[in-house]
Amino acid sequence: MNEILNVNLGGYPFTIDNDAYHHINKYLSAIQRHFADSDGCDEILDDIEARMAELFTEYLQGKAIITMKELDAVIKVMGRPEDFGAESYEEDYEENFTESQKSYKRRYSHIKTGKRFFRDPEEKVIGGVCGGIAAYFGIANPMWIRLGFIGLIFFAGIPILLYPILWAIVPEAKTAGDKLKMKGEPATVSNIARTVEEELNELSSKITEMSKDLGSKKKIINRDYFRREEPYRKGFL
Repeated sequence: MNEILNVNLGGYPFTIDNDAYHHINKYLSAIQRHFADSDGCDEILDDIEARMAELFTEYLQGKAIITMKELDAVIKVMGRPEDFGAESYEEDYEENFTESQKSYKRRYSHIKTGKRFFRDPEEKVIGGVCGGIAAYFGIANPMWIRLGFIGLIFFAGIPILLYPILWAIVPEAKTAGDKLKMKGEPATVSNIARTVEEELNELSSKITEMSKDLGSKKKIINRDYFRREEPYRKGFL
């Protein structure tokens, strides 16, 4: 008889047996150590947990408890620690699998790379619907989708109703895993980490540019101010 535990993973409650709990802790700890020096470490871990929770929900298929079968299937999709340069497990637990467990693992060992339709928060003007359509169909510039919507309004008027409907029913790509699926890329640990770090670098660059712009504007304002004050100073000398 194996002890079971109730856990929260990625904001979702699960029941997990003790063996799987032990190994998932080791797996997440290896990831945390590997990305400890990254500024986005916490966000990377949160997005990885959210993706794992999504996969567990899919693989359980009505079952109540996460076991080593489900855990190994999820890790096959996400990637083993050594796959992305982290420390490997101290022990290899695959040798303890029965033939039925190995069959289960082979069944779910594939990585789903099919695209999913999300609203793109990074390309949104109103709700991100056009940006999401562009990402789904591989169109580099979502402006073409927006122009298409505007053009169809004059001929049919359908997009006036269609846009708010899509805005309401299509989820926004919030996590790094969602953004990868929106582009049709596998939501593995390494890809999630890369996406988070790229977003942080982009944000840092924007903040730096804004700081430079503000500094330049302050210099211009101060220069204009002293130019206006200069005649008055000469009058007092």
